[in-house]
Amino acid sequence: MKTDLIEIFQTIRAELQPYAALSFNNRINSEEAYDLWSEKNIKDEGITERFFAEVKIESDHVVFRYSSLTGDGEQQDEIRQLDDVTMKKLDDELSATYKVFKEQEWV
Repeated sequence: MKTDLIEIFQTIRAELQPYAALSFNNRINSEEAYDLWSEKNIKDEGITERFFAEVKIESDHVVFRYSSLTGDGEQQDEIRQLDDVTMKKLDDELSATYKVFKEQEWV
């Protein structure tokens, strides 16, 4: 189980980084924050960007934020400990969110 915030952040960022190769762009890529956005123009919606996910270090936890499955809102987890079960949950959330983005042609 990981309890060091930097180690937790780096582990989650490593999980997010492969999505950058799947048509996502990052605006923040630092030692304390990393995010991904889709910048695909959405026909008939006038939308030119859509938030996908972010991980960042706060004072006493790591925040993992991701687009809700509808793409209209966001979900957030505050992580103080990272074990295999939590990592699997985060991975499942990313996979499900990516599937919706793909189905909706947001990437």
